[in-house]
Amino acid sequence: IIFLNSMGINLSNFLSSKSQNKRMKEFQDLDHIDGVSISSISASLYNSQRDDLVMFYFRDGVNHASVYTQSKIVSENIKWNLNKKVKKIFSLLINTRNANCFTGKQGYKSLEKIAELIAEKLSEKQKEDEESPKKIKSKEIIFGCTGTIGETFPEEKIKIKLDDLINQLKYTQNKYIWMKAALGMMTTDTQPKMAMEECFIGNSEVKIFGIAKGSGMIQPNMATTLAYIFTDAELSNDVLKKLLKKNLASTFNAISCDGDTSTNDMISVFSTGKKKHSQIKNINDEKIKNFDEALNKILLNLAKRVVADGEGASKFITINVINCKTEGDAKKIAFSIANSSLVKTAIAGEDPNWGRIIMAIGKSNVQIKVEKLTIKFGNLFIIQNGKLSINYSEAECAEYMKNSNIEITVDILNGSKKFTAYTMDLTKKYVEINADYRS
Repeated sequence: IIFLNSMGINLSNFLSSKSQNKRMKEFQDLDHIDGVSISSISASLYNSQRDDLVMFYFRDGVNHASVYTQSKIVSENIKWNLNKKVKKIFSLLINTRNANCFTGKQGYKSLEKIAELIAEKLSEKQKEDEESPKKIKSKEIIFGCTGTIGETFPEEKIKIKLDDLINQLKYTQNKYIWMKAALGMMTTDTQPKMAMEECFIGNSEVKIFGIAKGSGMIQPNMATTLAYIFTDAELSNDVLKKLLKKNLASTFNAISCDGDTSTNDMISVFSTGKKKHSQIKNINDEKIKNFDEALNKILLNLAKRVVADGEGASKFITINVINCKTEGDAKKIAFSIANSSLVKTAIAGEDPNWGRIIMAIGKSNVQIKVEKLTIKFGNLFIIQNGKLSINYSEAECAEYMKNSNIEITVDILNGSKKFTAYTMDLTKKYVEINADYRS
């Protein structure tokens, strides 16, 4: 902890975490990945010494793909990113504390000026470090912003710190450098989110690393989060985009904390191309299957960590809806339960109030045959064939509700399609955090 504290990271949230989901906060040993450089510092955006500005620098450029919020009001950094149609990017800059949303021309112009400055300084770094230096352009820089909506974007505070940020770039990483970056992205999060997988493309072993932030305002599409995935594989922008979109449905589009969608959601994947392997032209290639599965694991791991660290959360809740006519029906029912304040408060109070599950299923507007309905809490049958199970025990269910991981299974018995959603309970702490958010 002394070592971490000396790095100026966001320790206050980290150490004051009240989360009971201890196993979800075990941090994997992310190490070095070729082609990625990282820096994380304090620009005093919180008027403190905690890290709040993070840079990823890709000295040879990277292929990339991103998916953004589907909110009709979006932040200025998302507008910037969407306007930059470039094959490779050279840097990603992330700031916390300020969402750069509803900042109008000032917010966008600030990004323009910052990008020009970063491009100029990184071009100088290219001259110092590279045998064949590249001239980096401002359009090859993208941004991630998170924090409060509607406050003036802190252009000057960020510009003043760019020299320090670039001078402290680390070409070789370790677990602590990745953790420092993950902590530097946090807002109301209490824990950094990190994940890694090693897999194969053909016979070549490749790495996939990921970091994310997110704690409240979580609801598809996509889920209010910043998530960044890095791989040393050599994959085209088109293949990356298709892989990312394919794997969001069962991961970041399967979580909800409070039913609110952010203006700043952003999930990106970056391919450095440093590991040589068989060329992949489309995602149906058998040689990409292992990578595809590993990417899904990374995204699901990070998505679950976001839910487990949901604002004020004391319970991690898995909702399985099975045997539906369509996956769409299963998803509607799952999110009707996941977003029900009555269900979430009952679980927070460790009350096995299964009537609230019935209510949430009913309001989903999915046609079901009540006489076939089965509901389980864990392995305990609550409803069987549309009636209270003859083996139902209130005391047994109340004991189950004391667990920090709660699993609800709803069997519609009307088909073969299913969907799993992940959420958290709704506690007094959630209200406190969001009532005091700007204090």
